[in-house]
Amino acid sequence: MVNGQFKKKLDELLAACRTNLKTVNQDLISRAFEMSVAAHKHDLRASGELYFNHPFEVAMIVAKEIPLDDVSVASALLHDVVEDTEFELKDIRAEFGGEIADIVDGATKISDIFRSHEVTQAESYRKLLLSMVSDIRVMLVKFADRLHNMRTLEYLPEEKQQRLAKETIDIYAPFAHRFGLAKIKWELEDLSFKYLHPKDYSQIARQIKSRRREREHYIKKFVAPIEKRLKQEGLTYEIEGRPKHLYSIYNKMVKRHKPLDEIYDLFAVRIVLDSKDNNDCFIVYGVVSEIYKPIPERFKDYISIPKKNGYQSIHTTVVGTGGKLVELQIRTKAMHEIAEKGVAAHWMYKENKTPIDAELENWVNWVREIFEQKSDEAPRELMESFKLALYQDEIYVFTPKGELKILPRNASPVDFAFEIHSDIGWHCIGAKVNGRIVPLNTLLRSGDQVEIITSKNQTPNADWEQFVVTHKAKAQIRKWIKEEQRRVSVQGKELWEKKLKRQKVRIAEDDFNKLVQTLKFDNVQRFYLAIAEERLDIDAVIAQLVDIQRRATEDVTGKAGPEEPKSLFSKFIRTARDVAKGISVFGTDESFMHQYAKCCNPIPGDDIVGFVTIGEGIKIHRKDCKNIITMRMTISERVVEVSWPSANGADFIAAINISGSDRPGLLSDITHAISSYLDTNIRSVNVDTKDQMFIGQIILYVKNTEHLSRILEKIRKVRGVTMAERFLG
Repeated sequence: MVNGQFKKKLDELLAACRTNLKTVNQDLISRAFEMSVAAHKHDLRASGELYFNHPFEVAMIVAKEIPLDDVSVASALLHDVVEDTEFELKDIRAEFGGEIADIVDGATKISDIFRSHEVTQAESYRKLLLSMVSDIRVMLVKFADRLHNMRTLEYLPEEKQQRLAKETIDIYAPFAHRFGLAKIKWELEDLSFKYLHPKDYSQIARQIKSRRREREHYIKKFVAPIEKRLKQEGLTYEIEGRPKHLYSIYNKMVKRHKPLDEIYDLFAVRIVLDSKDNNDCFIVYGVVSEIYKPIPERFKDYISIPKKNGYQSIHTTVVGTGGKLVELQIRTKAMHEIAEKGVAAHWMYKENKTPIDAELENWVNWVREIFEQKSDEAPRELMESFKLALYQDEIYVFTPKGELKILPRNASPVDFAFEIHSDIGWHCIGAKVNGRIVPLNTLLRSGDQVEIITSKNQTPNADWEQFVVTHKAKAQIRKWIKEEQRRVSVQGKELWEKKLKRQKVRIAEDDFNKLVQTLKFDNVQRFYLAIAEERLDIDAVIAQLVDIQRRATEDVTGKAGPEEPKSLFSKFIRTARDVAKGISVFGTDESFMHQYAKCCNPIPGDDIVGFVTIGEGIKIHRKDCKNIITMRMTISERVVEVSWPSANGADFIAAINISGSDRPGLLSDITHAISSYLDTNIRSVNVDTKDQMFIGQIILYVKNTEHLSRILEKIRKVRGVTMAERFLG
């Protein structure tokens, strides 16, 4: 039983439910209330108040601002119980049944997705969409939860304020828009704006507030002649004037690059008719147009053709007294309910309140279209598509048979083709708009009639991705691009294998993977694709591979393979070691027989150690050589300390591998970047180019490894250079 402290809150919630819901199971809500109180009794919010106040306020939002049913109110009371308390989902299922348990579970999963920042991952975003479609009430509870959190955001640290505000404006606000929850969407946007751009928010809010009396006086004067005429027409109505929402004003200022003083269409008037006849809205439009001059291009009829979220209204902008622009919305009470409360209002007009019925499926059909695309898009690409789908305004275009298709603003004939069917999109070769042949990147407008011309031989063009705007079109084009790349990479693989066979080169998998990584390819397929597109010189790559194989097959004692290629680098290594004049063992200058291990090719400047061999003297390895690391663990007594002799200020020789996109003057820019740093002396340059790509080696004198690192940084900054690394063998 609820004690006196909470009795008043329960009575307040039940009263709100009785006022706004068709039917109320008071026992259900009371039991949910009691469980929520018990579960959160020891918890406090960041503000210091009892945590229970949060689920209570969320339930009040569900009961008053997006009223649906008593199940939603009970779920709102329990939405944090599983996540934050000792109660489990099975407890809710046992006490309240599967329907409420599933809504609470869905709301919890969405919270988990955002908390772990997984919302950038495509699969997690699909989970959010799936839970929303399984029962719309999951998202309605989450909207209420996020709205109350945003209303109390001031108590959280700044970093968390920024993160929650960004999530809200990127995801929750546009979702609310798609669900037709205009009032919720506007408040979420303004609250996010407040924390993301506090200075701009304060400035606009202050200016709007300072002009409140002026605005109210203007609107009163503006609506007076309209009211007089509407009474003469015998219409029952309500007229309200309101300023534009702060975030909407801010967007106009940014878009138009103008200060607030130069944004004139800040006045908005809404006329709501107590009528069931939609034609009365057009009568009101006629009355307004007789009194004030309308701007034709700003007229929108969402009554004849509603938005996908069910929104209906007439929008127009007229020139009021003093030349001020005033936006008007004209709608009936039923339309207003749906405009403000979206799917919740729609639900209330239904007799059969199943979680998803035939009509309600239309509300979330656009969501299904998104996640039913079984594409392998990168998370970033998919996230961009989701956001695009959430934010877009709509246009209305027709097939040659008169069938209506709703597309996002800035859609092209290619978007239209994929909207009809994927096969039509894949084979689209041209389009007619209103009977005239147009380019495929033409922007469609509401009212256009579009006919798609197809050919069996046509396939998607990669350039299409630059101008299509629907997720379906983008996903299908990306799918084709990836399939085409796979097909071409198979050709590259065949070329590679034929060349290896012709040159009688065998390759171990480890050697091949090392080669692919050395050439900076993400995977083997991209390597084959580069070969097929002739962005790689196969002969040069095979030569590099042979060198890797030779070093890999050398045994741990440093015994060389059959022969060492007379490459530029073998000459470089010999020269570098000659300049260093031997090796110092145990800190002395005594002469010891030594050889350099070909498994790691140490050069002056490297940290080195020696390994005492039988019959071949001391084998010199780099300290980070895998072989020497193994030998330290097994036969450490044969590992000795060695070093390069004192250079007395002399420079060492070093080598650099470079590659990238060729262009005129590139080599000059590279050599200038090197020589301009401490007058660095270049010994030799060897560069090969093919098909606008280059690969090469530079041998130069450096004072130490730090000097070399600075040179590498300078080379990497040269336009066209994609890789510059020290040659380490």
